[in-house]
Amino acid sequence: MRAVVVEEFGTPEALRVRELPPPAPAAGEVVVDVQAAGVNFPDLLVVDGSYQILPERPFSPGKEIAGVVDSVGSGVTDFVAGQRVMAQIEHGGYRERVAAPAAQLVPLPDDMSYVDAAAFGMGYLTAYFALRRRARLAAGETVLVTGAGGCVGSASVQLAKALGATVIAVARDERRGELARAQGADHVLPAEPGLLRDRVRECTSGRGADVVVELVGGTTFAEALRATAWEGRLVVIGFAGGEIPVIKAGHLLVKNIAVLGLQASDYRDREPATMRAALGELLELYTAGKLRVPIAGTFPLERAAEALEAVRNGGLSGNVVLTCP
Repeated sequence: MRAVVVEEFGTPEALRVRELPPPAPAAGEVVVDVQAAGVNFPDLLVVDGSYQILPERPFSPGKEIAGVVDSVGSGVTDFVAGQRVMAQIEHGGYRERVAAPAAQLVPLPDDMSYVDAAAFGMGYLTAYFALRRRARLAAGETVLVTGAGGCVGSASVQLAKALGATVIAVARDERRGELARAQGADHVLPAEPGLLRDRVRECTSGRGADVVVELVGGTTFAEALRATAWEGRLVVIGFAGGEIPVIKAGHLLVKNIAVLGLQASDYRDREPATMRAALGELLELYTAGKLRVPIAGTFPLERAAEALEAVRNGGLSGNVVLTCP
């Protein structure tokens, strides 16, 4: 089978396509013939060696796949050969065939394509755990989403709207702003330094945002914190802008604000049943037409480096997927 392999940490150009023996399922595992694999920003961090969880080299990147069950190991009763599935994994998705724990798989709805499925899990699960588990979003509240044009940002806009929130999206250009509007954002704000707090207050009659999904870091984090309402909740998901912010505790004290961290993959490892239940809810919303995956581009497996560069450059508004039919 073909596999995209990291032999030494570095830039995507260092990736190599190798022929490897296909895996056999161990007890409790399922081998999946991969039809599509999601390409996400954390994959870049894994490739260059800066991610918080790094496998031993050589390895294949890739944290989400969709495909067809090839075979199952002993003790697996929920899946059978030929079944369409999606899986959330720590790494290894950039391969034609992947062995994964059965607990990390869910069946695909009949109307969901492999490309949509491969771009669904990471973004929408992160949005789900940010909004439902960490922030405890209630219908009628206002959600501010920074970095609204990216994978998690787009998912957060859609999910917050589906859960009955008023959504304020911050987009760095008009193209991403139009995408946020199409996904249900009630207000779209440009990412202009120094203006976020006042513009959020204008959108909320001076109250601020009840929940903030913060993806950018740096000065955007500081402004989003100031735009948070009394007893608001700000969920820290990432630092796409490259700068990890320092929190001024006085802002938390005077407005009773909670700042919450989120490492969404922890639920996959610590609470797999919770992850599968969350995916079940999300797939129901997808089938109902309330969630739609924005696909910005697809690349064949051997062009994985090019796909990762597209994610790094940020020129695409939507998700990037590798295909290996």
